[in-house]
Amino acid sequence: MQKVADLHVHTYFSDGTFSPEDAVKHSKERGLSAIAITDHDSCSGIERAIATAKDLGIEVISGVEMSAEFNGVEAHILGYFVDWKDLTFIKKLEEISAVRRNRAKKILEKLREHGMDVSEKEFFEFSGFGSVGRLHIAQFLAKKGHVGSIEEAFRKYLGDNGSCYVKKFKLSPKEAVSMIKRVGGVAVLAHPKTIRMDVDKALKMLIEDGIQGIEAYYYNHTSSDENKFKELAEKYSLLISGGSDCHGLGKKEVLLGSVKIPYELVDKIKEASK
Repeated sequence: MQKVADLHVHTYFSDGTFSPEDAVKHSKERGLSAIAITDHDSCSGIERAIATAKDLGIEVISGVEMSAEFNGVEAHILGYFVDWKDLTFIKKLEEISAVRRNRAKKILEKLREHGMDVSEKEFFEFSGFGSVGRLHIAQFLAKKGHVGSIEEAFRKYLGDNGSCYVKKFKLSPKEAVSMIKRVGGVAVLAHPKTIRMDVDKALKMLIEDGIQGIEAYYYNHTSSDENKFKELAEKYSLLISGGSDCHGLGKKEVLLGSVKIPYELVDKIKEASK
């Protein structure tokens, strides 16, 4: 049977709901040979995932997902095969996570101004110890009954045009790519369809900053999308990646394994990391 992989998986160390152990166990159930743990600004779940995977015959690829901004446009950058034990790298990620927590506090303050009962103490007990994001806040609002769904929370309050939106600190693509490469990782543009500009134009700029690949396969990409991004990868000699962007139960359904890419693509990324 052909080996397949899902290279975009979150745990509760960022905004997913699965523990690292659960993510690995679910990947086994879904017939995956390998997964990349790619939490936002955190590598805290990797060690536990690797420990669980040893007994299940699953390969865990050390990863991270970082936010960057250029020309007023947000881009997410995945790092694969990063040295998740590098102390300088971990310290920088912890600093970014601290900024995330401060942003969450500002959003909660705005929500309280809108008459909602959302205390910091209760929220951080709910969100746990991971890297905090807007999805945590949306889940919290739904749990408290302030909104009927996560989608409503983003539409009314947390989305870029929401009444309680707070701009977040972002690295430049060059800074994010440099961090990833410094620890032996391969930098790949995540979910290119979400970039609010022409992807071809964006890629030209990102390639100058050192981007090495593009996530051509993604849970909501159509066949047409996949072909478009694979053609761009060929045009610019980029690596091809793919993943479900699984957040456990944080979205409408468990997406883990909904995207399965051939392992030969993993081999190419692995070779680039060397």
